[in-house]
Formats: sequence, C-alpha cells, structure tokens
Amino acid sequence: MAQLLPSALVEAIDQLGRLPGVGARTAERYAYYLLKADSSTSDKLANALTKLHSGVKNCPVTFALIDADEDVSSLYSDPDRNKKLVAVVEEPLDIIALERTGQYNGTYHVLGGAISPIDGVGPEQLHIPELLKRLVDDEVEEVIIATNASVEGESTALFLQRHILDEGIEVKMTRLARGIPVGVDLEYADQITLTHALEGRRAL
Repeated sequence: MAQLLPSALVEAIDQLGRLPGVGARTAERYAYYLLKADSSTSDKLANALTKLHSGVKNCPVTFALIDADEDVSSLYSDPDRNKKLVAVVEEPLDIIALERTGQYNGTYHVLGGAISPIDGVGPEQLHIPELLKRLVDDEVEEVIIATNASVEGESTALFLQRHILDEGIEVKMTRLARGIPVGVDLEYADQITLTHALEGRRAL
C-alpha cells in the first residue's frame, strides 16, 4: 500500500507522538500546523530544541534547572533567601508551583524523582546524600518535605524522615498540609486525600 503522507511529515508526526500526553491525532495536528505555518516557526522550534541540552544544567547544590553559564541556582545564591529553610521536591518543575504562591522564601532541594520499586527507582537514584550534606553545611533549621501526595511520594517522605533521624541530624521536619480541594465532593476524593484531610482536621 502506498504511503499516504510524505515521509518527512510522517517522521515529524512520529517524533511528536513520542512526547508524553501527545496521542496520534494530536501529533498529526501539531505536525500539520508546523507544516502550514511559516518556516520560521519550525526553525525557531528546532533551534530551541537544539539548545535545550546544551543550554540547561542542574544546579550542583539544589539540583534545580539553571542556565548552562550559571554556577548555582539564583534561588540559592540570592542573599534574601533563607538557606536555613529547605523545601524538598521531587522534580525541578515542582519549584515553580511553590514559587507562584509568593509565600515561600526558603531554598529548594530536588530529589530527581520518588522512590518507586516497580519503576526501578530506589533511594540510591535520588539526591539524598547531597541533601544530608546541605542540612549540615547550611545549618538548616527546617526541612519541608514537599513530595507529591501519591503512594511513591508518601514512601519517599517517610524514607527521608527516617533517614534524617538515623543520621542524627537535628532539624525540624514538616510536611505540606493535605486536604480536600475546594469544589471537590467527598465521594470523588481519593483515599489518600481523605486520610490526610482527617489527620489534618482543625477546630472551628
């Protein structure tokens, strides 16, 4: 059977379809949009993708994403940030969510994932030793464990808590509050959310 589309377009669809959350139909729409658009649109996209790996690196202290020419994350080097307060997150993009609140002035530590044996991710794959070193070097007073409210996130939080205690590091450990989002009926809330909502209930 003859190929229905030009090979270059098929290749573009195939590569776009490899992105998470992009199905076959969406990949086709993206590729066709780029084909119809001015060639400069595709050139700019290709240029941005080409620079992606060479222009981005991980901060050697916090493991947040930074420009390749930076030494450390500005969220760590900024003298106005409180280095004695560290929020531990799973992925670099989690930092954006906390920063958008405008309510946090500490620093961050990116683990690089969560403990998930089924996915072959154990504690040794995460930036836990570097976190323990920071707690001592920066004389950290409080660690906010801000991992996701998932089975993996909860397991990681529990592991961190026990590991920090086992190391004999004296630091206050807190966890982001969990509860039922506004507008969600109880019948649609998952078990983990409901459990945390009950545990974190407060007097009226």
